[in-house]
Amino acid sequence: MQGLSVRNPVPYPILIGEGVLAEVRVEGPLALLYDRKVEAFALEVAEALGVVHRLGLEGGEGAKTLAVYGEVLSFLAARGLPRNTTLLVVGGGTLTDLGGFVAATYLRGIPYLAFPTTTLAVVDASVGGKTGLNLPEGKNLVGAFHFPLGVYAELKTLRTLPPATFKEGLVEAFKHGIIQGDEALLAVEDLTPESPRLEGYLARAVAVKVAITEKDPLEKGERRLLNLGHTLGHALESHTRHALPHGAAVAYGLLFAALLGRALGGRDLTPLVLRLLRWLAPPPIPLVPFTTLVPYLLRDKKKLSESLHWVVPLDLGKLEVRPLPENLLQETYAQWQKFLAREGFAKS
Repeated sequence: MQGLSVRNPVPYPILIGEGVLAEVRVEGPLALLYDRKVEAFALEVAEALGVVHRLGLEGGEGAKTLAVYGEVLSFLAARGLPRNTTLLVVGGGTLTDLGGFVAATYLRGIPYLAFPTTTLAVVDASVGGKTGLNLPEGKNLVGAFHFPLGVYAELKTLRTLPPATFKEGLVEAFKHGIIQGDEALLAVEDLTPESPRLEGYLARAVAVKVAITEKDPLEKGERRLLNLGHTLGHALESHTRHALPHGAAVAYGLLFAALLGRALGGRDLTPLVLRLLRWLAPPPIPLVPFTTLVPYLLRDKKKLSESLHWVVPLDLGKLEVRPLPENLLQETYAQWQKFLAREGFAKS
């Protein structure tokens, strides 16, 4: 079992391994919110911690809506659960995003514990205190920073994932490798849910996010680096109405970011990202004009004033966050589409 500690702005532990339930310590009233896909593990949590109030939902981006958010709030309120209730959230990144936002806002804030059950949730969504919902106009446009009491990643749950879902979550870990300049995190091809190095690999990836978010918990500076690949990726997700999974969208966004870095005179990282894409084998995407994605880009939550800031990798461990001229974006987008068509990642 791997243990990490977050110290700022709210201290909490992160445990990654098997048998993490035995390490959970929580007092007071409890409620459980879980993804029905992992109901068996959710019931283990409920039995181990004596949880009476339980609500199962369908996971996926459809859970991150105002309607489902209201449903969960009503579930808690109808049972008269008080302000010292701890919400236990079991599921992937969409459930931890939703559950964290519910916890941030029910009775103006209650504590919560995260039990991530996907690779995406382990390495990214459950750590760092970002919570939120989607709107029809874009992804993660509603949210709050609300930090968990603890994150408990039971790795046996990863064995229930479809292979594509397991792989997609590792895109975020690969991204952490680019940010940190850690080539060990770029080596994903041999990883499986049964891999003996998976536990250490995931802990190494999470440690990158912990180090960055401790320095900049509210995303005023360095934490923006974690958005590498996400600006275009989120636009692709929104344009496809989330038919394109998050991990696949970020992988495509990483290729675009690598091309931007190359255009600005940086090291050519496109071979690394293409290797990732070939391993991931994501769903192909339609080649739409850049102008089709502009409305989603302009609603991106990372926009500052009138400028959209892009995270550009100039080398492993060397990134810049800056606005870019439209002509460069359009030229790079055309190159990106050619790459996708050549590699068979584009729909005709």
